[in-house]
Amino acid sequence: MLFWILVAVLTAAVAVILLYPLLRGAKAAENSRAGEAAVYRDQLRELDRDLAGGLITPEEADYARAEIGRRLIAVAAGEPETMPKPARHHRVTEAFVLLILPVLGLCLYLTTGRPDLPAQPLEARLENPGNDVAVLIAKAERHLAENPDDGKGWDVLAPIYVRTMRVNDALVAYRNAIRLLGPSPIRLDGLAETLMAVSDGVVTDEARQALEQSLTLEPDNPRARFYVALSMEQAGRADEARRAFEALAQQSPADAPWLPLVNEHIAKNGGAAAQPSAPGGPTSEDMAAAENMSAGDRQQMIRGMVESLDAKLNADPNNFEGWMRLVRSYAVLNDKDRAADALKRGLAAFPPAGEQGRHLLALARELGIATEGMTQ
Repeated sequence: MLFWILVAVLTAAVAVILLYPLLRGAKAAENSRAGEAAVYRDQLRELDRDLAGGLITPEEADYARAEIGRRLIAVAAGEPETMPKPARHHRVTEAFVLLILPVLGLCLYLTTGRPDLPAQPLEARLENPGNDVAVLIAKAERHLAENPDDGKGWDVLAPIYVRTMRVNDALVAYRNAIRLLGPSPIRLDGLAETLMAVSDGVVTDEARQALEQSLTLEPDNPRARFYVALSMEQAGRADEARRAFEALAQQSPADAPWLPLVNEHIAKNGGAAAQPSAPGGPTSEDMAAAENMSAGDRQQMIRGMVESLDAKLNADPNNFEGWMRLVRSYAVLNDKDRAADALKRGLAAFPPAGEQGRHLLALARELGIATEGMTQ
């Protein structure tokens, strides 16, 4: 019942707001007619003074008095020719506001709304959030506001913040989890990746410190080793970066999902990968043959392999390493439009909310590819 009372009050308020300019216009029209009648009466009095002073003849005075009187009578009677033309239009608009608009709003609500749904305050929604991620986050935030020293709560909330692109909140959550529960490779790597997301893919000093701390706890952590090598590459230390990437590749399983990306960075820093970077990428034989080609032939061969990879990914888009290589390949070829298109198609297969989608976005930022409109 309270809902319908509120609806009625709001409808009346909106109607008053919409009708006020129209009513004000009608009042202005009435004031205008009253002012016009006063002008004509003044003219009659002035006519009498002119006649008394001998300025005009009686015949002229009679003619002028008849004309002024006709106009005065027309104004007083409110003839259509003397009334503002918009008045009729105003009446139609007023009828629309008062009748049609509320009825239309009611019909829309009954069609698209849920009048049968019982009221559910926020407290009840937080107790039973279902699959509503926003409510789950609100519930966790309320809990942590009341229990700020709950390290497990911060630990759970941090990656959720990352998936929902709330990176600044994720930084706070990771730091609180590390402070309360102590450092772990997962927490430190998450903190480093979040710092990189804030800095558009750059491994900052704070991120590198977190990664190095992660490696002291887990020396064979491929995730941390990759980003440490990437920090060397970004700092312009190509030889150190290549050796770090090569060491990671040698100690990685042959089917490791990160190996194609590692091979890309090895090649970027002047090395040669022993494995194909992705289906459709160059093999070791291809790379050996390319050494004996002219620059033009080598460029043509590379473009042909990239286009072949593009075609294979169109046929089978469920290949994360392939999309990573394709985006980077187009960027290396200085074809930013195709790189952006490849990124868009890759994110369609691996959405930004997932870990692989975040890697694609981080790669795009690293390569200077615009990601506006692709983060949702």
